Amino acid sequence: MEKPHVVPPVHARIVEGLERIATALKSDDWACAQSVGLNPTQLAILRALETRNRGMAVKELALLLGVSQPTATDSILALERKALVEKHADPADGRAVRVVITGAGKDAVRSGEAAPGAVAKATAALEDEDQEQLLVQLISVIRQLQEQGAIPIQRMCVSCQHFQPYAHADAARPHHCTFVDAAFGQQDLRIDCRDHETADPSVRAATWMEFEKDRSPNPPGD
Repeated sequence: MEKPHVVPPVHARIVEGLERIATALKSDDWACAQSVGLNPTQLAILRALETRNRGMAVKELALLLGVSQPTATDSILALERKALVEKHADPADGRAVRVVITGAGKDAVRSGEAAPGAVAKATAALEDEDQEQLLVQLISVIRQLQEQGAIPIQRMCVSCQHFQPYAHADAARPHHCTFVDAAFGQQDLRIDCRDHETADPSVRAATWMEFEKDRSPNPPGD
């Protein structure tokens, strides 16, 4: 007798969905990278460096991108030969170097991102409210990965010492950023902010509890 079909649990189906999106993203990354004569890892390095004026160490880049240090080193050498990055002495450690993007490297990033990929078009087609909800849920998943140690701390609002969730009664702009001293809304939450300063673990935990506690379909002030 044939066994009845068992529907996988919701979290498993979410992972399946993310895998499909990841496949499309890989295709987009290859097309984007090839348009500027690079491979996806090389372009990812340039994207990471573009918002970090001080540059990054090779080890930091490898950890951020989830690749081995030799892979990162090979990609950096290729970018260096193309004059898209440079190596500078680390002011904090004379024996170390930091990889810094050049003007040509920034131009390559802009050229590669001139035409939006399929995933960007698909997300842009969502209603504004759906985009906002998806953004917040993705932030939740990324935070879980961070806390598990699966990925390094990302430069998100919710892990930043400048973030104050639900500091204002305004439903449209309930949060506050002390770095720019301004209120902002859910739709403005950042996943990669160049002004990010990582909060201490205890502060991150307290901030997230406050963010989760007050996050609802009708935020405070409605």
